[in-house]
Amino acid sequence: MDTTYAGRSDCSRADRVTRSLLGYGVLAGPLYVGVVLAQAWLRPGFDLAHDDASLLSNGSLGWIQVANFLLTGGMVVACAVGVTRALGGVRAAGWGPRLLAAFGLGMMLAGVFVADPMNGFPPGTAAGRPTAISAHGILHIAAAGIGFLSLVAACMVFARRDAARRRRAQAVFSLLTGILFLAAFAGVASGSSSSAVVIGFWATLIVAWAWIANLAARLYRQV
Repeated sequence: MDTTYAGRSDCSRADRVTRSLLGYGVLAGPLYVGVVLAQAWLRPGFDLAHDDASLLSNGSLGWIQVANFLLTGGMVVACAVGVTRALGGVRAAGWGPRLLAAFGLGMMLAGVFVADPMNGFPPGTAAGRPTAISAHGILHIAAAGIGFLSLVAACMVFARRDAARRRRAQAVFSLLTGILFLAAFAGVASGSSSSAVVIGFWATLIVAWAWIANLAARLYRQV
């Protein structure tokens, strides 16, 4: 897309809508991470170095994390719509925005289907993993897995798109984000709760949120 008009102040109504949608992609990550960190600090028994954020959906204050999943997931879907519009519509945009939307929908479904309590959280829960996984626990794992893999695929699609347009730095950023996030997801999917695996996943998740924000911001400037 031509960037000549990046500084225009006379945007059409359609452009303003597109920019608003893209703005959600910049805000979603800080909101998600901020809400989780606040809960990790304030809720007894939760250990950010060993526990998955999904466990915060349990307990009397679990509605906070459920709302976090639903709201930030919806913001990612809105951003994906903005990306589609910024790239010229569904046909021109290709699979990248669709995969990004699938990540957002996966987050929303992960909020609807609550993860099973484990590792002593919320307080009163037995240590370790549950001996049996509930139906909603299985659906939570499936939703999160599909969402995370969709995000990895989106990174690869945009890496290829940027490489074809000789935007080397953006292509490398997308490629590395996808590879690192896939590796980190494989680590937590293995069932390990070691601090290295959990903190590693957290670090790559922040990188992934930064990638979404970067994508949204650069398209915002081009609209």
